[in-house]
Amino acid sequence: MSSTRSFLLLALLAVGYMLYSAWEQDYGPKPAVSTEASTAAGGSANPAASSSSKDVPSAASAANAPSAPGAADAGKEPSAQTITVATDVLRVEISTLGGSLVRADLLAYPIDPKDKTKPVRLLDDGPAHYFVAQTGLVSGSGAAPSHKASFNAEKTSYELAPGSDKIEVPLTWTDASGISVRKVYVFSRGSYLIETREEVANAGTAAWTGNEYRQLQRTAPPAQSGGLFAVYNPEAYAFVGAAWYAQGKFNKLAFAKFAESTLSKTEVAGGWVAMLQHYFFAAFIPAAGEVDQYSTGTADGRYLIYAMSPAQTVAPNATGTFATRLYVGPKLQSDLASVAPGLELTADYGILTFIAQPMHWVLVQLHKFTGNWGVAIILLVLLLKLALYKPSEAQYRSMAKMKQFQPRLEALKERYGDDKQKLNAAMMELYKKEKINPLGGCLPILIQMPIFFALLWVLQESVELRQAPFFGWIQNLSAPDPLFILPILNGVAMLATQWLSPASPGMDPMQQRMMKFMPVIFAVMFAFAPAGLTLYWTMNGWLSLLQQWVITKRVGAAAATPAKA
Repeated sequence: MSSTRSFLLLALLAVGYMLYSAWEQDYGPKPAVSTEASTAAGGSANPAASSSSKDVPSAASAANAPSAPGAADAGKEPSAQTITVATDVLRVEISTLGGSLVRADLLAYPIDPKDKTKPVRLLDDGPAHYFVAQTGLVSGSGAAPSHKASFNAEKTSYELAPGSDKIEVPLTWTDASGISVRKVYVFSRGSYLIETREEVANAGTAAWTGNEYRQLQRTAPPAQSGGLFAVYNPEAYAFVGAAWYAQGKFNKLAFAKFAESTLSKTEVAGGWVAMLQHYFFAAFIPAAGEVDQYSTGTADGRYLIYAMSPAQTVAPNATGTFATRLYVGPKLQSDLASVAPGLELTADYGILTFIAQPMHWVLVQLHKFTGNWGVAIILLVLLLKLALYKPSEAQYRSMAKMKQFQPRLEALKERYGDDKQKLNAAMMELYKKEKINPLGGCLPILIQMPIFFALLWVLQESVELRQAPFFGWIQNLSAPDPLFILPILNGVAMLATQWLSPASPGMDPMQQRMMKFMPVIFAVMFAFAPAGLTLYWTMNGWLSLLQQWVITKRVGAAAATPAKA
């Protein structure tokens, strides 16, 4: 196959992928938003205060547990106080209403790279982007505080002091029956992982039995505009929804499918539950040996995923502890694998994960060596060119021979005119006689296409490359080239490649005109692509051009050298 047809194949696949992504964005299923009105007294604007009882997981699966937990809190609408916690990587706000995490700012990740003072806010109890992490207790034998219970706090602010590695934030709840709960959050320096525990003290005369539930609630994000180039807007198509890890398998559930594919009381050991969005996520991670029940649901236009712990019995004058971990932060694959099995899969590369994950690992290693993600991409191109050297060499030798015999192919075309059958038979005879493989150009391009799309996912889903600078005018590899220099260089490489490549004898004038426009079409496509992806494809194009030029010269020199007698 000639280079021109390879370009056509590449264009067809790329444009088809872009059209499919745009169609999914514009016409694909949308999240079904509940029309239920808030039933909270006074119609509070605070979602946490306006939740109906349906946002509390049923404890019916636990022995002797009631169907509506937190009976002691029924009918109460206590005022909430906010506790601020600041570490070197997180700024968190905890509400005394249930001890819920209602805000979380990721200090190392600014929204705009030009303004470092405004970090990404992952958790937020505002109605537009509601996303909170909550824990609570349910019991069939006594009082238990749900995520709507009123807790007391010792202080209203905590800050990680210089030289300290941890902060403990305690909240307390007591009941007249003698049951008291101390909810503690432990924050560590340099970590997005928050340890949580609920210590149940029983000062009563009867044993207390209950479960802890951990739940993540959020609304669907505002719809992003689509269009042909939505494929280059990660926010428009990146997965946002619930995810969980069970029996060694990563599962996800889009908001649009909550009604038809609800997860219901599935027992899981050593897994986790999460809510994902582009680059960032929150997840509850129980202890490795703990067998929990996972469920999903909806309430008042919000989506929930929660885990119910096994029941614990606390004897009179004894204390029991429920412990878990909460991750609130970026999808740092290198770190997540050590936090919990399968947690690195939250960086979701879809069906190309088997290619994208090794590619991401190689990029990380190259970045450790160079300290620059752009240089790491260039080195990745070199490694791939070395790995594909042999099939590429065969491709370019075949193309060089075809160009050498181009006059004879044109003569065959003139001889047989419009008789395609005889023309093809004569061409195949010539290919066989001169040992030319007309399909030699197909294999490298077919190998490169999944690598190309896998790298597209890596560049747009890997938070390590978010807002990563290169050199000079490119200060964000995850955004388009602001001066369009790389797309232009890519177009120049394509023009030079066309000049070196033989034209197909069977190509009609319309196809020939289309091929002349291919460099312009690709330049426009890459003008909207992330600069990192354009850098990869431009370097690949110039290195391929160099390899093709050298091999073409060698083949031409060999043909000009007379054979020895």
